[in-house]
Amino acid sequence: MRVITVNVCGIRSAAAKGLFRWLRRQQADFICLQETRSQEHQLDGHDVGLRGYHSVFCDAERKGYAGVAVYSREQPARVVRGFGVPEFDAEGRYLEVQVGGLSVASVYLPSGSAGPERQASKFRFLDAFTPHLAQLRRRGRHYILSGDWNIAHRPIDLRNWRANRGNSGFLPEERAWMDQLFGPAGYVDAFREVRPEAELYTWWSNRGQARANNVGWRIDYQVVSRSLAGSAHSARIYRAQRFSDHAPLVMDYRL
Repeated sequence: MRVITVNVCGIRSAAAKGLFRWLRRQQADFICLQETRSQEHQLDGHDVGLRGYHSVFCDAERKGYAGVAVYSREQPARVVRGFGVPEFDAEGRYLEVQVGGLSVASVYLPSGSAGPERQASKFRFLDAFTPHLAQLRRRGRHYILSGDWNIAHRPIDLRNWRANRGNSGFLPEERAWMDQLFGPAGYVDAFREVRPEAELYTWWSNRGQARANNVGWRIDYQVVSRSLAGSAHSARIYRAQRFSDHAPLVMDYRL
């Protein structure tokens, strides 16, 4: 089973750059998109359709902001939009589709890089998302939570980690939260199960030659429930084409 996740920084913009032409060749079972920045009714006339897939969207109430989507080969038995916290459900940050005993979610955590107010929002999200993750674990389903988590977990996950210790995305509090996620909370960083090496990043600043010089961050994850530990058998970050400032993360599982 193949799962692809990518922050598109605007679904219409990414489509114009060829994202969906590329996706049609990937034979993915699930495709998770973040930061669609579009209301679903605004997609008419744009190349965002995938034949043979069921597409579901969770848009932000504010136009041109956030939003997530999932494309699934199988018809979802159930679709869950949001995780019950109005502040973040209004921003379109969580979308889950259920197929059999498997749930695949597209997740987009807030960025705190715009300033203290946004960082405070990010911390509120982390506080609110923690009990939701615990609730998912109690349900006994298999989960793949794919998306832009906006946190680099360890020094191996970004090039200039020393210089970024005081910056959003690599703050001690954020990294400690990820420690809990991949520890007591019972979830697994599926990518690191199969790709433990350094200098593997999914996001690069648009400033300077960050992408060309691979001065990046790994902030896009496929986080799986402990029941799926060991099921990932390959992972790659696709960089040959540029659809946004993030690269698609492609992972294959044996389920």
